[in-house]
Amino acid sequence: MKLLLDECVTRTLKRDLARHEVLTAIEAGFTGLKNGALLQAASGRFDVLITVDRNLEYQQNIKRLQIAVLIVVAEGITYDHLKPMVSQIEEALNSIRPGEMIRIEGSKT
Repeated sequence: MKLLLDECVTRTLKRDLARHEVLTAIEAGFTGLKNGALLQAASGRFDVLITVDRNLEYQQNIKRLQIAVLIVVAEGITYDHLKPMVSQIEEALNSIRPGEMIRIEGSKT
Protein backbone atom coordinates (compact mmCIF):
# COMPACT_ATOMS: atom_id res chain seq x y z
CA MET A 1 0.00 0.00 0.00
CA LYS A 2 1.29 3.48 -0.82
CA LEU A 3 0.99 5.82 2.18
CA LEU A 4 1.46 9.57 2.47
CA LEU A 5 2.27 11.08 5.87
CA ASP A 6 0.84 14.57 6.27
CA GLU A 7 3.33 17.30 7.21
CA CYS A 8 1.93 17.27 10.76
CA VAL A 9 2.82 13.57 11.23
CA THR A 10 6.30 12.76 12.47
CA ARG A 11 8.43 11.12 9.77
CA THR A 12 9.74 8.68 12.40
CA LEU A 13 6.47 6.77 12.00
CA LYS A 14 7.71 5.58 8.60
CA ARG A 15 9.87 2.88 10.16
CA ASP A 16 6.86 1.35 11.91
CA LEU A 17 4.96 1.16 8.62
CA ALA A 18 7.88 -0.34 6.70
CA ARG A 19 5.80 -3.06 5.06
CA HIS A 20 4.20 -0.26 3.03
CA GLU A 21 5.67 2.28 0.64
CA VAL A 22 5.64 5.44 2.77
CA LEU A 23 6.55 9.01 1.84
CA THR A 24 6.20 12.19 3.82
CA ALA A 25 4.43 15.14 2.23
CA ILE A 26 7.82 16.83 1.94
CA GLU A 27 9.39 13.83 0.19
CA ALA A 28 6.44 13.70 -2.22
CA GLY A 29 6.93 17.37 -3.14
CA PHE A 30 3.73 18.51 -1.42
CA THR A 31 5.36 20.95 1.02
CA GLY A 32 2.98 23.68 2.13
CA LEU A 33 -0.11 22.32 0.35
CA LYS A 34 -3.27 22.84 2.39
CA ASN A 35 -5.77 20.03 2.92
CA GLY A 36 -7.88 20.34 -0.25
CA ALA A 37 -4.91 20.89 -2.56
CA LEU A 38 -2.95 18.13 -0.82
CA LEU A 39 -5.77 15.63 -1.26
CA GLN A 40 -6.18 16.56 -4.93
CA ALA A 41 -2.42 16.21 -5.56
CA ALA A 42 -2.19 12.89 -3.71
CA SER A 43 -5.36 11.34 -5.18
CA GLY A 44 -4.46 8.53 -7.54
CA ARG A 45 -0.79 8.64 -6.50
CA PHE A 46 -1.24 7.39 -2.92
CA ASP A 47 -3.71 4.96 -1.38
CA VAL A 48 -3.97 6.61 2.04
CA LEU A 49 -3.14 9.96 3.62
CA ILE A 50 -2.29 9.56 7.30
CA THR A 51 -2.85 12.70 9.34
CA VAL A 52 -3.30 13.89 12.91
CA ASP A 53 -5.44 16.84 11.74
CA ARG A 54 -8.68 16.30 13.67
CA ASN A 55 -10.56 18.93 11.66
CA LEU A 56 -9.95 17.39 8.26
CA GLU A 57 -13.06 15.21 8.41
CA TYR A 58 -15.23 18.31 8.87
CA GLN A 59 -13.50 20.32 6.14
CA GLN A 60 -13.12 17.92 3.22
CA ASN A 61 -15.35 15.59 1.24
CA ILE A 62 -13.21 12.89 -0.34
CA LYS A 63 -15.90 10.50 -1.57
CA ARG A 64 -15.01 11.12 -5.24
CA LEU A 65 -11.23 11.06 -4.76
CA GLN A 66 -8.98 8.05 -5.36
CA ILE A 67 -7.46 8.26 -1.88
CA ALA A 68 -8.51 7.38 1.64
CA VAL A 69 -7.73 9.36 4.80
CA LEU A 70 -6.76 7.90 8.14
CA ILE A 71 -7.05 10.38 11.01
CA VAL A 72 -4.99 9.32 14.02
CA VAL A 73 -6.15 10.86 17.29
CA ALA A 74 -3.68 10.38 20.10
CA GLU A 75 -2.87 12.24 23.31
CA GLY A 76 -0.33 14.24 21.31
CA ILE A 77 1.38 14.24 17.91
CA THR A 78 4.91 13.18 18.83
CA TYR A 79 6.31 9.79 17.93
CA ASP A 80 5.95 8.66 21.55
CA HIS A 81 2.21 9.36 21.32
CA LEU A 82 1.73 7.72 17.91
CA LYS A 83 3.93 4.62 18.33
CA PRO A 84 1.43 2.78 20.60
CA MET A 85 -1.20 3.22 17.87
CA VAL A 86 0.71 1.44 15.10
CA SER A 87 -1.32 -1.77 15.45
CA GLN A 88 -4.57 0.26 15.20
CA ILE A 89 -3.17 2.05 12.15
CA GLU A 90 -2.29 -1.27 10.49
CA GLU A 91 -5.72 -2.68 11.30
CA ALA A 92 -7.44 0.36 9.76
CA LEU A 93 -5.23 0.11 6.67
CA ASN A 94 -6.48 -3.44 6.12
CA SER A 95 -10.05 -2.25 5.59
CA ILE A 96 -9.90 1.37 4.39
CA ARG A 97 -11.01 2.07 0.81
CA PRO A 98 -10.64 5.04 -1.57
CA GLY A 99 -13.07 7.84 -0.77
CA GLU A 100 -13.28 6.75 2.86
CA MET A 101 -12.19 8.70 5.93
CA ILE A 102 -11.55 6.72 9.11
CA ARG A 103 -10.74 8.17 12.52
CA ILE A 104 -8.95 6.02 15.09
CA GLU A 105 -8.41 7.05 18.69
CA GLY A 106 -5.82 5.98 21.20
CA SER A 107 -6.60 5.32 24.82
CA LYS A 108 -6.47 8.26 27.16
CA THR A 109 -4.12 7.85 30.08
